[in-house]
Amino acid sequence: MSPPRRALLRGLAAAAALTLLTGMAGCGGDAEAGQATELRYQGSVGQVTLPELAADLGYLGDVKLNWIGNVTGGPQDIQATATGQSDFGGAFNGAIVKLAAAHAPITAVVSYYGSDAQTFQGYYVLDDSPIRNPRDLIGRKVGMNTLGAHAEAVLKTWLARGGLTPAEIKQVELVALPPVNAEQSLRQKQIDVAVLGGVIRDKAIAGGGIRTVVTDYQLLGAFSAGTYVFRDDFITRNPETVKAFVTGVGKAIEWARTQPRETVVARMRDIIAKRGRNEDPSLVAYWKSSGVAGRGGVISEQEFGTWIDWLAAEGELRGERPQPSDIFTNRFNPFVDGGNA
Repeated sequence: MSPPRRALLRGLAAAAALTLLTGMAGCGGDAEAGQATELRYQGSVGQVTLPELAADLGYLGDVKLNWIGNVTGGPQDIQATATGQSDFGGAFNGAIVKLAAAHAPITAVVSYYGSDAQTFQGYYVLDDSPIRNPRDLIGRKVGMNTLGAHAEAVLKTWLARGGLTPAEIKQVELVALPPVNAEQSLRQKQIDVAVLGGVIRDKAIAGGGIRTVVTDYQLLGAFSAGTYVFRDDFITRNPETVKAFVTGVGKAIEWARTQPRETVVARMRDIIAKRGRNEDPSLVAYWKSSGVAGRGGVISEQEFGTWIDWLAAEGELRGERPQPSDIFTNRFNPFVDGGNA
């Protein structure tokens, strides 16, 4: 097992242990009586998250968002939720499986990103790179936003399907980089492959000089890839708040899905301007879709089952496998079974 992998697993286990020790700590915006009216969360530089869009559209009702900083990777985001530093966080479903398997009391409640024909994560190289197939990556550096999450899982799936042995796959060096720095690192040849997604990918492509090796959409088709989680104790104390959050995010997904792209981009640009975080708003001009497969962010069992099977095959799940139904719930989502918000 590589040092980065061991470090990640130690971090997940530590997060779970701290959660069990802190118990009821970290109540966030809980009022002395009644439901929480404020949710602490981490954002993304130069981008608008679905909860932020939902809040701006008035879809969260009386629930307010309290931004506590930015995060570059999903595992860190859900660890912050598990340890009570934030009230909700989002990550790749495989990372959520690992944290849940480490006995962290968290539950996924709504999908928030995925891959489709318009929005996907791709593996990009410079135009003159010799890399074209899985075997060409042996001994090469691949830059991605975080280790142990979506980008790594998809990459290793592609490598395995390409016939590489586990020993050969270990020879592909994974490098964690903030998403906003990945393109520059590729162009400066500090890495051989950059994993780029969403608006960051489209901006890089518009700059020319890079080409696609493979995308997660080409490999796996359309799917929701990540979900927002809450701590179980928070859900128990604040079911109506969680329902308001899930409903609002679901409505924001459908609003963005049905509006002209220019309308969504203008709204996101306005949100960035109003929040005053000294950010470059140019990324949102490349927004195309959330990539969420299910209507209103409804979660399917396969979206967790796929990664449970993959992690088990990789030897990263010890003991009995968790079941998808142990990790997520759609009970707060009004769009389940064809419903409407």
